[in-house]
Amino acid sequence: MAPLAPKTGDAVFASIDRVNAELFTLTYGAMVRQLLTDLEEVDEVNKQLDQMGYNIGIRLIDEFLAKSNVSRCVDFKETADVIAKVGFKMFLGVAAAVTNWDAEGTSFSLVLEDNPLVDFVELPDTCQGLHYCNILSGVIRGALEMVSMKTEVTWVRDMLHGDDAYELRVKLLKQVPEEYPYKDDE
Repeated sequence: MAPLAPKTGDAVFASIDRVNAELFTLTYGAMVRQLLTDLEEVDEVNKQLDQMGYNIGIRLIDEFLAKSNVSRCVDFKETADVIAKVGFKMFLGVAAAVTNWDAEGTSFSLVLEDNPLVDFVELPDTCQGLHYCNILSGVIRGALEMVSMKTEVTWVRDMLHGDDAYELRVKLLKQVPEEYPYKDDE
């Protein structure tokens, strides 16, 4: 049997079950609001959102690989394209642009013109340090770690803070060699 061809982000997005976008957006907003109430410190909320995203990412990668039929990426540049064009489209319904590669090819930016998580959101003055969508940086970090890439993901631009787009910076810290639980030669 021939291997299945990888699906585009649009094809995967069209074939999966979805939750109402407004319900998803409002539920996420309620969760962020509750974290602000419980933790009181914006920096702690940012850390908690990142950790929640990380926990989601380490599980979401399995669904991504199963439904997208994407094979192993040959390099970090291909990984960036798959995240931007398939991953974001599959789970959020939007595509991201890959820009600002560094000379070594170990760091790039994901730029989103549209972000469904921020519909209906305005940050009050007391929350200007909040990275409202920090859950996305954790998801990317967790998913990449499960495919042997240790990364650092940070927000560079955020339209909620007056910028013209949403920009995440993804930096490859190290490629972790895969470890197998057994040896074939024994």
